[in-house]
Amino acid sequence: MEMLQTISINVLALLVTLGILVTIHEFGHYWVAKRCGVKIECFSIGFGKSLFSWYRGDTEYCIAILPLGGYVKMFGERESEISEDEKPLAFNHKTLGQKTAIVAAGPFANLLLAVALYWLMFMTGVSGVAPVIGNIEENSSVALVGLQRGDEIISVDGDQTRTWQEVRIALLERLGESGDLDLSYVSPGSDLINNASIRIERWLVNEAEPNVLGALGIIPYRLDIPATIGEIVSEGRAEQAGLLSQDEILSVNQTELSGWLHWVDIVRKNPEQDLYIQVLRQGRILDLTLRPELSIDNNGDQTGYIGAGVSVPEVMPTLPEDMNRSVRYSAFNALPYAFAETWNNGIFILDSIKKMIVGLISVENLSGPITIAQVAGQTATFGFEYYLSFLAVLSVSLGILNLLPIPVLDGGHLLYYLIEALIRRPVPEKVQAMGMQLGIFLIVSIMFIAFYNDINRLL
Repeated sequence: MEMLQTISINVLALLVTLGILVTIHEFGHYWVAKRCGVKIECFSIGFGKSLFSWYRGDTEYCIAILPLGGYVKMFGERESEISEDEKPLAFNHKTLGQKTAIVAAGPFANLLLAVALYWLMFMTGVSGVAPVIGNIEENSSVALVGLQRGDEIISVDGDQTRTWQEVRIALLERLGESGDLDLSYVSPGSDLINNASIRIERWLVNEAEPNVLGALGIIPYRLDIPATIGEIVSEGRAEQAGLLSQDEILSVNQTELSGWLHWVDIVRKNPEQDLYIQVLRQGRILDLTLRPELSIDNNGDQTGYIGAGVSVPEVMPTLPEDMNRSVRYSAFNALPYAFAETWNNGIFILDSIKKMIVGLISVENLSGPITIAQVAGQTATFGFEYYLSFLAVLSVSLGILNLLPIPVLDGGHLLYYLIEALIRRPVPEKVQAMGMQLGIFLIVSIMFIAFYNDINRLL
């Protein structure tokens, strides 16, 4: 029942998300075409058989059965016999500048939607958690350059980082690269800014789902509860080591624990390895040796397992007030930040595409509608702010991808118009037909990879 509910939420979120993005995209084409005097024959959200439709003037508006797209059918868009009286209404008889504006309007409508969404977010307030380090992996990259538990990362490569989300985005920009990764941070109770450089080489180049923080050895500060043992499985490794219910784990291999989540991380990463633990039991500290059992999941991943649950405290912890970060601007001041956020996301997407083409980022990072549905469903349940952020990122992605110079996409048509402007005559139909076949092959290939990645993530 719970799985059915989750699937229903994901599907509904996908339909709403795609409906918004496609409607805005197609409306961009529609609006500019109307301003240029083009007759619109059909405005459709979705493909295939029409579920319901209505007419307004000469234009048919319809909602079709397949929601993964949409189209605006313009009069005279295909070469056909058109009378002299009808030529002013035909798309193909408009000036090169008008046709360029009509085609470009769809992607730019998506980019403007992203600006509007970010503007709304910055006005209502963007919240996050301060990038304070909860723990450091022993002998990790950040440990070797001096970062410690409690340090706050204030910039990555010179870009200010006020929340963990900003830290992750800044680190994701370095995927596949080689060179120095520069971090600035402050220690607890100090205003002194410390700087550290970490050498990276083709960083996480083959990772399908790169964990940029984990790769550096950073464990973010997390709301945690004491590592107190609850229920114990009979004859499991926890019982064999002498652990009892209500024992609190204080340290592992002389490293102090920050809480239960930290304890779980250590256990999972150390199957069949001896762990020397200190335990608080009824006011006394005991030294025990625990060896997590090897457990192999359906994907073949090996993790440690001890056969013990957590003892949930009566009062759950809350995030310290100084860890909450919220940014809010007036309607006027929010506008430049909205444009900057859209621009930065666009550059990030283009840079990621370039890295994927040259092999610096794995194609396994491509996502299709299944993953989009899952993320849309999750962000919708997290809250309005998270869903707006996801919708804005997706809108930027749709706008940028549609501007790529691939035949079939809007960018392919814009490429033909650019060539036409240079050679002062339309691109030959034979060349356009060949380009169309190549474009269809590329798009189908990309969609196949995206679907394949989606299915792999489910298995």
